[in-house]
Parts: sequence; structure tokens; C-alpha cells
Amino acid sequence: MTVFDKVSNDKKLKIAAIDIGSNAARMQISTVLHDEEVVSFKKVEYVRFPLRLGHDVFTFGALTPESIDRTTKLMQVYKLLIELHEVEAYMACATSAMRESGNGHEVAGHIKAVTGIPIHIIDGQKEAELINNVVVQALDDRQFLHIDVGGGSTELNLYINRQKINSKSFKIGSVRLLEGKETKGAWKKMESWIEENVDQSREVIAVGTGGNISKLFNLVSKLSETSTTLAEIKRMKEYIAGFTLDDRINKLRLNADRADVIVPAAEIYICAMEWAGAQQIVVPDLGLKDGIIQLVYEQLCKRKKRK
Repeated sequence: MTVFDKVSNDKKLKIAAIDIGSNAARMQISTVLHDEEVVSFKKVEYVRFPLRLGHDVFTFGALTPESIDRTTKLMQVYKLLIELHEVEAYMACATSAMRESGNGHEVAGHIKAVTGIPIHIIDGQKEAELINNVVVQALDDRQFLHIDVGGGSTELNLYINRQKINSKSFKIGSVRLLEGKETKGAWKKMESWIEENVDQSREVIAVGTGGNISKLFNLVSKLSETSTTLAEIKRMKEYIAGFTLDDRINKLRLNADRADVIVPAAEIYICAMEWAGAQQIVVPDLGLKDGIIQLVYEQLCKRKKRK
């Protein structure tokens, strides 16, 4: 039996991922399942909390004492859940807000000192890579434009025949747009990148990841269990935009931290799809946390193999 088999066959093995984004911080704990040669991960715990770190960073350039305190408390909660679940290995990654914050590394050091959780502040390329590692499993041989919209940035990745052709991170995100803090010229740069890289002579299908597209997908009419049309996304965006913020929360039953960012997020997906000429979008239930889970598992296998 290989080390890989030993790790995979341990039914009690749990691993965890923490994703500290510009809008919310998420923690997922998964059990490793092994069916013959196929390894999969079953979610056993998922917690999401709306820290809205992007508000501080995109407005003031740094995290405020209040946000630092809230983030530290949340990491203490996550650490307790990790211990209660007897998680064997985990990783915490922070994205756009903390990497652009003037005190991001200082805050990460403070959180590690208080909670023992080391926070990896990753760049846009690494963020895209982690997401791509799981998204590629949902693709086929056609041309796909993967659009991942976060609170502070949008990652675009172009695939043909399951091979990544190119990728780029742009400082356009749902919280950044809400605050009116998008980088000058970012929209034009995104449009130009799409026009230069997407092969307009062949069909292109969008792939959407992120909390906002997942919520939009739950509300629209669907082509299949995992896909819908550009027209449906546009229709739902206009429908939601017609409600006040209070009505989005009380009538549409959107979380408060989703109700204000879902329309600007939808605009990013719509623009990217229109520029690419994509009329269909696939929305797999995957994201950065899933990429972190996979990376943690691979690293755990390597550590056990060295032993």
C-alpha cells in the first residue's frame, strides 16, 4: 500500500482551508474520501463571516484597529473549530484586501502570535492557480473563459482543451466597485486582455466562480444543473437592482453583505462575457477554499511520504 493510499483510506482524516477575502472570510473543514483510485473531499463544516476588510483597505489603505480585532477574534473561533474537529492539516490564505493593505503583513503576524494560525498573503497569480487546480476538473475540450470575481479583484483564465492558455488578475472587485475605488483604466485593461486572448472564431463558454455568481445562479432559470445563459444573468441583475437594499434583504432574503455587492459583481461577469462573446456560463460549486483544500492534501501526502 502506498503512502497515498494510507492517507486516503483514513476515514477520520480531516483537513481545513481558511480563505480571508475582501468581503468575507470562510473556513471549510473536509473529510478525505477514497473510492478506489479517486480521492474526493466531503464538507463537514463551513463557516462564513462578513469581515468586509476591503472597505478599510480600498478607502484608507490599511486595516483599522476595529477590523484587526474582529479578524483576530474570528481566527480564534476558526482555530477552536479546527481543534474540535481534530484537523490534521490546514492552511489560511488572504487575498486582495490584505495584500494591498499597508499593514497586512503586520496584521498577519499579530494574528499568528495570538492564535497560532499562520496566514499566507497570496498574490493574484497564486490565487488564480489554486482556483484553477479545481475548476479545470469541470472543463472539457472547448474554449472556456474562467471569471473569478472577488471583493477586491477579478481573475481571468483562458482554457482550450483543458490547457490554460493565459491568465491575468485585475483590480476590479465587488467591494472595490461598491466603494468606487476601482483602479483607473482597469475596465479597459480587462476588455483589451479578453479581446487579445479569446479566440473569437470559435465558441467560448464562461465559467463563473465566487459567492455572487453562485447566488445569482441559484435564482435564475438554468440550462442544466451547472449552467445558465448570459441573458438570464442580465435579467436577474436588473431584477435585483430594481429593489432597495432593505427589500433585497427582507423580500429577496439576501444576506446584508451580499445584498449590496451582488449587482456590481454581476456587472463584472456580464461585461467579461459580452467582451468574450460568451452566451453561456457554467457555475461549478468550487472556489479558492476548494483549491486550498486540495493543496493541503497534496502537501500532507508529501510529508507522510518523507516519513
